[in-house]
Amino acid sequence: MNITKRKSIYAEGFSHKNPIPAASQIGSMVFSGSIQGTDPATGAYGSTIEEQSRLMFDHVKRICHAAGLEPTDIIKMHVWMNDRSQRAALNKEWLALFPDPESRPARHTMQASLDGGKLLECDFIAVKGGSHA
Repeated sequence: MNITKRKSIYAEGFSHKNPIPAASQIGSMVFSGSIQGTDPATGAYGSTIEEQSRLMFDHVKRICHAAGLEPTDIIKMHVWMNDRSQRAALNKEWLALFPDPESRPARHTMQASLDGGKLLECDFIAVKGGSHA
């Protein structure tokens, strides 16, 4: 019987207030937890949607690298926003991380009532080695 063990992924500069890892891996599949637009040094939310978007995608990259992934291994991303009409800030960072229209992950962006100072948050699903197959 082949039992695949789950591996917790922790990324320097990113943490949750609750006792959960940044991501979890079983086999080649990696699922992140919730990723917010926080300053890695202070943990404070960015003051604008543009800053939170940039910080959130910086954390996405940080978590990918901690898991031995590249952002090109991401296959699906979910994004929750307080105000979906502010997607221009999200899309700017999205296009910077995924510039090739022939190789972007799927994305679903939803309106949500987020707590604290959060203006948006995301999670992702990646396949380790997916971009190299």
